[in-house]
Amino acid sequence: MAIDLTGKPMAITGASSGIGKATAIACAKAGMPVALGARRMDKLEAVAEEIRKIGGIATAIQLDVTSVDQCRAFIEKTEAEFGALYAVFANAGYGFERPIHETTDDDVREIFEANFFGTLNTIQPAVERFIERRMGHVLICSSSIGKMAIPGYGAYCATKAAQWHVGRAMRHELKPLGIHVSTIHPIGTRTEFSQEVRRRSGGTDVISNTPKTFIQPPDRVAKAVVACLKRPRTEVWTSLTGRLGLGCLSMFPWFADMAFDRLAGRD
Repeated sequence: MAIDLTGKPMAITGASSGIGKATAIACAKAGMPVALGARRMDKLEAVAEEIRKIGGIATAIQLDVTSVDQCRAFIEKTEAEFGALYAVFANAGYGFERPIHETTDDDVREIFEANFFGTLNTIQPAVERFIERRMGHVLICSSSIGKMAIPGYGAYCATKAAQWHVGRAMRHELKPLGIHVSTIHPIGTRTEFSQEVRRRSGGTDVISNTPKTFIQPPDRVAKAVVACLKRPRTEVWTSLTGRLGLGCLSMFPWFADMAFDRLAGRD
């Protein structure tokens, strides 16, 4: 039986745009009061207002996920406004396109602080509350390429793989306590992510060469997240093409080499 999400509070990081924004709107349409967390308050307020206009409930909370204190405050403010938290979606993160041998240690540490440790900072205070209540749902936005690294994105893929491994472990650790844990694995998504990659990298050969069949709208991810909230499962893949494609690449490394050379513009 599907879970009725009406009145169940949801906290989402990276909610000012892209997957986070689309998911916030979709969750609000499903009846969930939504706490929106991100650094850009003007964009957060705009998303919150959009949700209110369609009859949903939302609050905007400024948040930098690299701050342990801000993440804890984010969860506390969510509960102060909406009551006991039901679900948390660790979605904030960024990427850049750069060969590993040209990536500095500081670059790697910075992206891990945002993507990986930002995830831990977000979910830990929520999990503490879920354990007390013996219920709740943790969702982590990993990536399809968290299962197979592609050229130029070694550092980014490493953070996504780390998120996936942590999520899988937590699923088994928290299941006896009545807590669901799910990892989300989108393929390329039409969001500000690619713009940010270009800004940080000065170019995006891999994104530019990605086939359109591996690019999707953020609404597709949002619908999949809501479906997972209603019927919890281990992993959420938003594209059968992506899942089967990565499966084939894993089985046939020589074929993966050919595909990645083409992505990198070396065919």
